[in-house]
Amino acid sequence: MKYAQLVIGPAGCGKSTYCNHLYQHCQAIGRTIHVANLDPAAESFNYPVSFDVRDLITLEDVMQELELGPNGGLLYCMEYLEDNLDEWLGEELEGFGDDDYVVFDCPGQIELYNHLNVFRTFVDFLKQGGWSVVVVYCLDAHFITDVPKYIAGAMQALSAMVKLELPHVNVLTKMDICESKKDIEDFLFPEPHVLLSRLRAATGPRFMALNTAVGQLLEEFSLVSFVPLDVTDEESMAEVLYNVDTAIQYGEDAEVKAKDTEPQEGDEDGEDGGQDNGGWGGLDGIPEES
Repeated sequence: MKYAQLVIGPAGCGKSTYCNHLYQHCQAIGRTIHVANLDPAAESFNYPVSFDVRDLITLEDVMQELELGPNGGLLYCMEYLEDNLDEWLGEELEGFGDDDYVVFDCPGQIELYNHLNVFRTFVDFLKQGGWSVVVVYCLDAHFITDVPKYIAGAMQALSAMVKLELPHVNVLTKMDICESKKDIEDFLFPEPHVLLSRLRAATGPRFMALNTAVGQLLEEFSLVSFVPLDVTDEESMAEVLYNVDTAIQYGEDAEVKAKDTEPQEGDEDGEDGGQDNGGWGGLDGIPEES
């Protein structure tokens, strides 16, 4: 199995910073990951890029040749990528094999994940190629200081979860510069009724029906929770990576392979040592009858 992280979220929420510190963390613990850029508007990186969508198309070229603005140009670039998945992405991924791990640093235009089919097509392409994919949705921790903004961010995350239909880890980024850390606990696993009461206090009475509907939606899905990330704290990065690996079941195949290759007691060649396995073909973990 091959593994992939799809790092998404609003512009400026710290996606590239997350990718950079994740790469550094994995280097420190002796783990190999590859980071790929899917943002045609990116300018520079602090991490080594395994492959780059700008080799296929760039936002600057599209804006100049087609006279499009930044938003329209980015949409055109991603639709061009969608049309060239087999030719470009398929070729870039040919060199990866079992247990390889690729992190995709994605653009910050949220309609790509909430409304359009570009990334759903991208995800389906990866799945067909034998990749196990997890979404890491980044949200700026400063959203937690304003309940309406937090609700908007949670709804965006929920929309992406429904659209992409993948294992999903929501990360509160920029915890290292957040001044309201003591208020975070209420937002990591939000109680809809608590958020609703705060939302009503922050908005006028004419929004009561809308606020109630939003609270009921979050409560019905019960999917939105967040993991805090302080990129200056190695334990914080390790906790985020643990949650992502758990969601994607990374490493479980390796454990099974290691177990399968261990020799049975009394037989150096790894055979069953002449014991009756009850017709199970030597499978491990089958309890003996008492």
